[in-house]
Amino acid sequence: MSSSPVPVPAPAQPYGRPPLRTVQVLVGAGADSSAHVRSLTTGLAARGVRVTVCAPVEAEGEYDFTGAGAQFAPDAVSAMRAACAGADVVHAHGVRAAVRALLALRGRRVPLVVTWQGGGPADEGPLGRLGRMLERQVARAAAVVLGASSDQVDLARARGARDARLAPVAAPAGDPPDADPGKARAELGAVERPLVIAIGSLVPHRGYSVLLDAARSWRVLEPQPLVVVAGEGPLRGELARRIEAEGLPVRLLGRRRDAGRLLAAADVAVLPSRWEARSLLAQEALRLGVPLVATAVGGVPDLIGDAGVLVPYGNAPALAEAVTGLLADPARRAALAAAGRAQAATWPSEDDTVAQILSVYDELTHRR
Repeated sequence: MSSSPVPVPAPAQPYGRPPLRTVQVLVGAGADSSAHVRSLTTGLAARGVRVTVCAPVEAEGEYDFTGAGAQFAPDAVSAMRAACAGADVVHAHGVRAAVRALLALRGRRVPLVVTWQGGGPADEGPLGRLGRMLERQVARAAAVVLGASSDQVDLARARGARDARLAPVAAPAGDPPDADPGKARAELGAVERPLVIAIGSLVPHRGYSVLLDAARSWRVLEPQPLVVVAGEGPLRGELARRIEAEGLPVRLLGRRRDAGRLLAAADVAVLPSRWEARSLLAQEALRLGVPLVATAVGGVPDLIGDAGVLVPYGNAPALAEAVTGLLADPARRAALAAAGRAQAATWPSEDDTVAQILSVYDELTHRR
């Protein structure tokens, strides 16, 4: 793919004024951030905003930001500097993206908005200290910091943010589930057995080692549940070795474009993370009516309310017992499915999210 921005037609000038020009910055971002930027780009472009997305080339290939109405530029600092030259607002998604954006903006008085993606227990050692230093640098440099959960907002303020605001991120609407979820179950080999699913990158904070600990106790169940994990990452080898050595009923599916379709076919969804702000998996599970067992961390309790089962992080017996209890109780699963859909109806829509962020952009440009 070419490294030069891909031209798109300029939107009409609203009220005779030049259109607002924004740059969205992603650096090695995960699926949640990339899906959010795709949704945000679609909404902003539809409102006449000119959007450039600076992101890894592979993210453009998967999320098609140009198809959503944006120009695309790679996440190299030189390309970002050119993209930011005419911007009214630069919006970085994550601390690493914000650091790259600050390098690209050096010497330019362009407002920087940062969607905060830090949080959770602080890492110790040199890497933890470096991470906290970068968080302080970003928090103090940003015109506005947006947090998807209240603890993110609190952390940004603790790091020195001048203006930190709560900005819940709506889960992008996925493809409709199969009319016959049995097809997905058959593909996975779970026709005559319960299906438990987890979705997310194979990285330490997702808590998959705890999930494997819990899966050991499910080997004695009859029928034995099948646990599938949709996601890719550096822990694949370690997890795969454990699954084989311990004979665990777990399959690593890798990264799946149809993860939402698989989720809709599951009996229970599991979120064993050490920390989450506004989990995309939790939102999709409740919206689809899939019973959810999740760790009571970060923004998860506020997000799901009473519409899921909460367990302590790192407590494999509690996680195992919660899942086993749901699999044995169809009535409880049905009640949680209904409660999940009701809870999802209270969340902001994608349009609400776009409108809130656009109001922040307008405020900053009017200040200038």
